[in-house]
Amino acid sequence: MKRHSILIAALLAGTMCQAQTFETKYARPLGDVLNDVAKRFNVKLKFNVDTTGLKLNYADFRVRPYSLEETFDNILKPFDFYALKQNGNLYKIKQYEYPRRQPADGQKLIPYLASKYSDKASWEARRDTLRKEVRERLGIDALLARCSNEKPLVGKTRKYDGYTVQNFCMKTVDGHTVKGSVYTPLAKGKHPLIVCPNGHFLNGRYGKVQQQRLATLARMGAICVDYDLWGWGESEDEVGAKAHQTAEAQQMQALNGIRILDWMIKRKDVDKSRVGVNGGSGGGTQTVLLTALDDRYTAANPVVSLSSWFDGGCPCESGMPIQLSGGGTCNAEIAAMFAPKPMMLVSDGGDWTSTTPELEYPYLQRIYGFYGKTENISNVHLPKERHDFGPNKRNAVYDFFIKTFKLDASKLDESKVTIETEDQLRFYPKTK
Repeated sequence: MKRHSILIAALLAGTMCQAQTFETKYARPLGDVLNDVAKRFNVKLKFNVDTTGLKLNYADFRVRPYSLEETFDNILKPFDFYALKQNGNLYKIKQYEYPRRQPADGQKLIPYLASKYSDKASWEARRDTLRKEVRERLGIDALLARCSNEKPLVGKTRKYDGYTVQNFCMKTVDGHTVKGSVYTPLAKGKHPLIVCPNGHFLNGRYGKVQQQRLATLARMGAICVDYDLWGWGESEDEVGAKAHQTAEAQQMQALNGIRILDWMIKRKDVDKSRVGVNGGSGGGTQTVLLTALDDRYTAANPVVSLSSWFDGGCPCESGMPIQLSGGGTCNAEIAAMFAPKPMMLVSDGGDWTSTTPELEYPYLQRIYGFYGKTENISNVHLPKERHDFGPNKRNAVYDFFIKTFKLDASKLDESKVTIETEDQLRFYPKTK
């Protein structure tokens, strides 16, 4: 029995030796290699990918004893995986994400882009190239050419403390519609207009945070309008939830923003010299894109969104290859196309806007400096906060539009806002 065990051990050893040779490309299971790396560098791994059955050629030769990052890079790239550092010594193994990079990438990209222009003339040549190519890559002009010219349907007006709310339904293209709500001040006269694309926050445009912001801005004197994301809310009823995770979503959301502005700017109570756009997260990505597509905006306020190393993780933000424009760009450079008009960035320490104060903001200040208008670009950074549209972020928005559009700061009181139900905000309620 003892001799039999020795023979089996010898055979296994021989098999292992045979497996680890040049002829077998020194292959090892990827999971085993990563477990060894975790022990060697004293880190913990969390897997968002399945490594079952995956083998890595020349496995142990890819390890760099002096660098965990280079080791991960060598081991994971053949499978289109990467390691994302979390808190402490924890790393998450993830599938490659084309819109997501690391802060170090932004620190390389921003100087590279900045090297392409040294003054207003060279910047504007670059800007014009980007503007043209972004439109082409998005395919927006072909959609606009086919849009319906029918007037939107509007619902009954609901009156509250200092403002009203009215729902609408607008036909756009190929039989589709976009539905949303308009928040209007009770005061008479000409008012600034703020288009407010919503992000992926809880309940979309029906959520409490979205209503608080738009109604408060309306109480202070601005007409605000929001609308469903493609495949969310009433749009989901029309095209289904899966439609949101498509390239079409980015096209249609941009189209909806343009067509809504076409309609709203014709109102007799809208001051065309004060037209703003404001959104958070995915709504912030839309904010930046709309400023690049539509020259009618006079002020912009993207919140917890703008980054040189993250294009937006949802296809509704990055489904079309607009970041390949001009040989390669990013949302920070696209935002720079708005110069010298007033823009404020709201950023925090807990997401991809964490680098804004030392990276994206100084870059934008340089572009605004070409026009002698550095005072028109600003940044409110909340280093201890994370990704949301909380009260400090909303207050930054209010302050920006109070200053830029001369809103009535004495009406800034979110407690005066009536939070409506989803059915009240839908053009076609679910229940009757």
